[in-house]
Amino acid sequence: MAHDIVIRNGTVIDGTGVKGIAADVAIDGDRISHVGEVTGEGRREIDATGKLVTPGFVDIHTHLDAQIAWDPIASSSCYHGVTSVVLGNCGVTFAPCKPEDRQYLAEMMESVEDIPAKSILSGLPWNWETYGEYLLAIDAMPKGVNVGGMVGHCAVRYHAMGERSLDEEPANADDIDKMCALVDEAIGSGALGFSTSRTFMHRVPDGRPVPGTYAGSEELLAIGGVLGKHAKGVFEAAARLGERDNEDLDNTRAEVGWMGQLSRENNVKVTFGLVHSNRRPQLYQRVIEFADEENRDGAYLRPQTTSRGVGILFALDHITPWHDAPAWRAMSKRPFAERLAMLDDATATAALIAEAEAHPTRLDLTQAYILRDGKVHYAHDQKNSLTAYAESRRVSPVQAFIELNREYRGRVVLYFPGLNQSMQAIEDMLTHPTVVMGLGDSGAHVGQIMDASSPSWLLAYWVRERGVIAIEEAIRGWTSETAELFGIRDRGVLRTGAFADVNVIDLDNIDLHLPEYRNDFPEQAGRYVQTASGYDYTLVNGQVFMQNGSPTGALAGITLRA
Repeated sequence: MAHDIVIRNGTVIDGTGVKGIAADVAIDGDRISHVGEVTGEGRREIDATGKLVTPGFVDIHTHLDAQIAWDPIASSSCYHGVTSVVLGNCGVTFAPCKPEDRQYLAEMMESVEDIPAKSILSGLPWNWETYGEYLLAIDAMPKGVNVGGMVGHCAVRYHAMGERSLDEEPANADDIDKMCALVDEAIGSGALGFSTSRTFMHRVPDGRPVPGTYAGSEELLAIGGVLGKHAKGVFEAAARLGERDNEDLDNTRAEVGWMGQLSRENNVKVTFGLVHSNRRPQLYQRVIEFADEENRDGAYLRPQTTSRGVGILFALDHITPWHDAPAWRAMSKRPFAERLAMLDDATATAALIAEAEAHPTRLDLTQAYILRDGKVHYAHDQKNSLTAYAESRRVSPVQAFIELNREYRGRVVLYFPGLNQSMQAIEDMLTHPTVVMGLGDSGAHVGQIMDASSPSWLLAYWVRERGVIAIEEAIRGWTSETAELFGIRDRGVLRTGAFADVNVIDLDNIDLHLPEYRNDFPEQAGRYVQTASGYDYTLVNGQVFMQNGSPTGALAGITLRA
C-alpha cells in the first residue's frame, strides 16, 4: 500500500524522552500512519540516513500576533524547526478590541514588544472585536505553521475599564464581571489560555505600567476561575520577580504564592518567564524553590526559560553601540553600502572615532560578544568580547569595531546578553525538571534581539558541543513537554495517529547563521532575521513546509484551539 510520504532510515526521536530508535515514518494526509519498518512505498520518499527524525518544535512564547498576518512562514521560527507557535504572551494581544481602540493596542504592543505600530495597523485586517472573531481571522490567514493564542489581560482590562485600567486602584466587582465575561468568551471560542503582565518593565507609550500590572489577587483569581470552569487553558504571566523587593524576596514569594493558589483552586496550569540577572544572581534559584514548594502543595507551576542569553544586538546594518553620537546616528540612516564606504574612507573614519570618544557608549563592551559569518557562538567567552579583541590589537574598541566591519564587509554583530547573563545559571535552569523551554520571543523586540533560534542553539551547543543534555531530553523539551503544557493534542510526538509535524535534522551540521537586519515589514519597517543550517526537512500537517532552510510554498498550518 502506497503512503503519501515515507521518511526512511532515520533515527526517530519521538518527543517523549525515550531513547531514539532506527525506524521509518509513514505519513498519510495530515497524520502519521506508522512508525517502525515501513514496507510500502511512498509517493514521496525522504532519505533520513544518518539524520534525526523528530516532532516539529512547539514554541509556546512568541509575539507573532501581528506578523503572522503578512508573514505566513512565521520567520524566523520557521528556520529553526518550529511547526507550532503560541501567540498572546505577556498580556498583550489585539483582541478583544473595540474599533476605536485599535491604534491604542497597536501602540501598546510597540511600546512593550518593539513591534512597529505602523506595521501592525496596516498589516492586520482588524476585522474582529471579540477574541473568537480574532481566531476566525487567524483561520482565514494562510499559514505555514500552526497558530494558537492566549487572550491577554491588557486588551481585556482596557476593553472593560478604558483608561481606568491603568490606575493603581483595584477593579470593582462590575469591572471584574466584565473581564471574566470577555475571558469566558475567549476560552469558549478556543483560546489556549490567558496571559497577564505584572512586571513594571512593560509600559504603555506615556510611561505608565500596562493594564493589569496593578491587578489585585481578587481579580486574578476570578479570571483563574473562568479557566477552571472550562477545565482548559493555561495561565501565563510576565511575573513580578525581584522587582521592588527586599533581600528576603518577600514580594517575589507572594507573587509565586498567588500563582500557586490560582493553580490549586482551579486545577489550572501556570507558566511564567524566568531568567538570570547579575543584579540579583540567585533570584532564579529562589524562584524555582518557591515554585517547587507550591507544586508540592498541589499546584502546577512551570517557569520557562531560554537556552541562551537574551541578547541585544548591535551592528552596522542597524544600530551600533555609539548610536548616541550624532555622526554615528546620521550614518545609520544611510544605505548600507554607503556606511561601508564611510569605513573605507580615512577622513570619515577619523571623524567617527572622534565622535565615539566624545560620546562614550554606555554599553559594557567586555560583555559585548562578537558574532560573524561562520562563527555565530553565543557562549559568554570573555576572549570573544569586543574589548578583548581591541586589546589584542592594541586599538580602542571603536577602532576594533571599524576594523572588523571592514574585514567582514559589515557582516559582524555584537551580542550583549542583558538577561540570562550566566552560562551556569542557564545550564541550571535547562536541566531542572520544573523549568520548561520557552521565551524564544519570536516576533518581538524585532530591532533589538533575535532569540527565535533558541532551539538550534540548544541542539548545537548544549547537546552537541557540551553534552549537557541528552538529545532525547532536548527534543522532548521543545515538543511534547511544551505541547502538553498548553493542551495542544496530538502534536509534539511521533506516533501513529499524531499530526505529521516532523523535522529531519542533521545534528552534526546544525549551524546558526548571522542575524541580519531587513526592512521587510509593512511600511518598510525593519527587523532582525536569523536562519540556520542542519534542518533538511520540516513538515507541517503532512506537507513539506521547509527544505534545506528554504520555504517550499506549502502553507498547511491551522489554527490551534483548546
